[in-house]
Amino acid sequence: MDRKDSAGIGVLLVNLGTPDATDYWSMRRYLKEFLSDLRVIETNRVLWWFALNCVILPVRPARKGRDYDKIWNRERKESPLKTITRAQAEKLAAHFTGDRRIAVDWAMRYGNPSIPSRLEVLQKKSCERILIVPLYPQYAAATTASVADKVSEALAKVRRQPTLRFVPPYFDEAAYIEAVASSVEEDLAKLSWKPEVVLASFHGIPAEYVRKGDPYESQCAETARLLRERLKLDEGKFRLTFQSRFGRAEWLKPATDETVRALAQSGVKNLAVVTPGFSADCLETLEEIAGENAEIFRHAGGERFAAISCLNDSERGMRLIQGLVERELAGWI
Repeated sequence: MDRKDSAGIGVLLVNLGTPDATDYWSMRRYLKEFLSDLRVIETNRVLWWFALNCVILPVRPARKGRDYDKIWNRERKESPLKTITRAQAEKLAAHFTGDRRIAVDWAMRYGNPSIPSRLEVLQKKSCERILIVPLYPQYAAATTASVADKVSEALAKVRRQPTLRFVPPYFDEAAYIEAVASSVEEDLAKLSWKPEVVLASFHGIPAEYVRKGDPYESQCAETARLLRERLKLDEGKFRLTFQSRFGRAEWLKPATDETVRALAQSGVKNLAVVTPGFSADCLETLEEIAGENAEIFRHAGGERFAAISCLNDSERGMRLIQGLVERELAGWI
C-alpha cells in the first residue's frame, strides 16, 4: 500500500476506531480518547470530566476489554475492524495500481493508526490533494463531523496544506442500497430457515442531538425505507431499530435489544438482523448483535437468530467504495 515514489493525490479511508489491545490500560486509553470527544458527549464539561475520570474509566475498560476479547483477531493481534479497514485500503490501492498519482491509506478516528499520522505520511508522498473517506453511510456529528474536526486539527499547524475533499454520506445511494440488499438476500439464502422478521439495526445517538438538528435519524429511516422497498418487505417484516445505548440520556428508539426481546416474547421464532450503518464488522456487530442480542432473543423464547455480515472488504463492498472514490476524484484524475 505504501509507495516509495511520490503521488499527487491521497485517499484516506477513515473508520471509527479500535483499542491497541484488550488489556485494561489499552482499553482505558481508547475509551478516554473516544469519550472525551466533544462531538460524542455534548454535556457540561466539568461534570463530564468528573463522571468520565472518577466513575466510568475506573470500571468500563475492564468490561469492554472482555467484550473485545470475545471477537479479537488473535492471529494478527488486533480488532476485526482494524483487520477489515486495512484490507479495504489495500484492495482500493490495488484498484488504482495503474495510476501512480494516487496513494491510498487508512486511519482510525480514535486509536491507531491515527488521522494525523496518516495525513503526515500522505503529505510526505507529495499529496497536494487528499480525499477523506469517512466510512459512515449516514451522517452524524458524532462520527462524520468528528472526522472533519480531527483532519482540521491535524492540519492546523501545517504551513503548506493540501486541498481537501470529503466523500459525502451515501445513505440513499443506489449502489449502497443494492449492495446491502444483495448481501442480505445472499446471507438469508444460505440459511436452512426463513426469518419472520428482519431488523435493520443502526448505532443510536442521544435524541437531544436530533432535536438540535442532526440529520442522522432521518437518514437511517431513509436507508431502512429504501432497503425495505428493494427487499419487497412490509414494515412489519423489516423494522428499524437503534442499538448501543450509553448513559442515562434518552436515545433514539425503538431500541434493538428491547425489540429483539419483545419479538421473541410475542412468538417470533426466527429473526435476522442487518446493520446498514456499519461498513465493517466490529464490536457492535460481532459482539453486541451476533452475541448479546442473539442471547437475548433465545432467552426470551426465540429459536433461530442470524446476524448478517457487513459489506466489509467483500467484492460488492469494494465496488461500492471504489465507485464513491472514483466519483469524488472526478476532476482530479
